[in-house]
Amino acid sequence: MVQLKTDTSIEAMRETGRGVAQLLTAVREAAAVGVSLRELDKVARGVLREAGAGSPFLNYRPHFAPTPFPAVICASVNDAIVHGIPTDQRLRDGDLVSIDAGATLGGWAGDSAISFTVGRARPADTRLIDTAFAALEAGIAAAVVGNRIGDIAHAIGTVCRSAGYGIPEGFGGHGVGRSMHEDPAVPNEGRPGRGMPLRHGMVLAIEPMLIGGGKDAFHPDRDGWTLRTTDGSRAAHAEHTVAITDDGPRILTAL
Repeated sequence: MVQLKTDTSIEAMRETGRGVAQLLTAVREAAAVGVSLRELDKVARGVLREAGAGSPFLNYRPHFAPTPFPAVICASVNDAIVHGIPTDQRLRDGDLVSIDAGATLGGWAGDSAISFTVGRARPADTRLIDTAFAALEAGIAAAVVGNRIGDIAHAIGTVCRSAGYGIPEGFGGHGVGRSMHEDPAVPNEGRPGRGMPLRHGMVLAIEPMLIGGGKDAFHPDRDGWTLRTTDGSRAAHAEHTVAITDDGPRILTAL
C-alpha cells in the first residue's frame, strides 16, 4: 500500500535526506588508498551520531538475508554490485567503490548511494559511473505527476542498455517513508505508460545498478548479502530519494 506524504512530511524527509547526503560526502572524502571499508563505516557512524540520526541499515534483515546487516553503510567494491558488508578489506589504487547509506530522523527515512573511484580511475570505470548517474538523472526526470512507474523504469533502462551495460534483475528502487523500504517497487527496466500512476506526495528511492560487462547475471557472495557480477566485471550504483510533487521531482537526498 502506497502512503502519500503531506508537504510538511516531505519537508521533514528533506532534513533526513540532507543527513544522508552529508554522510555520503564524508565517506567519499575519507575513502583513499589504504583505508579499510570498516573505517569508512566508522566515519558514517560518526556523522549519524553527530546529527542525532539512526541507521535503517544496521541490524536490517530482509527475507533473503542469513544474518542481520552489521553496518550503517553498504560498501561494494569492483565486482560487488550492492549490499557489500564493510570489512577490514583495504582500498587499492583504481578500486571502484559504491556506497549505499540511509538515515532515520524524526521518524522518517532517507536512502541514497554513490559510486566513485579511489586513486587513478580506469576510463571504463569512469564511463560506467557516469552512465549510472545519467540513468539516475533520467529516472528522476521521468518522476513527474501524470507519468507512471514504468516511465521511470523505461528511462533508466534505456540509458543503461544504450551504453551496453547489464541490469541485475529483481533489484531496483522502492518507496521510502516511515521505513526505508515501502511500496511501490521501482524497477530499473520496463515499458513506458505501464504501472502505478505517479501522484503528488509519493516518495521514491530511484536507484540504477549497472553491470559493466553487459550481462545481467549475478550471484550472492558467501556472506549471504553481497551481490557480485557473475562475469567478474565491475558494477556501479547511484541512488536518490525523490519526492513526486505538482512542481516536479524534488531530490531529498541532495546536499
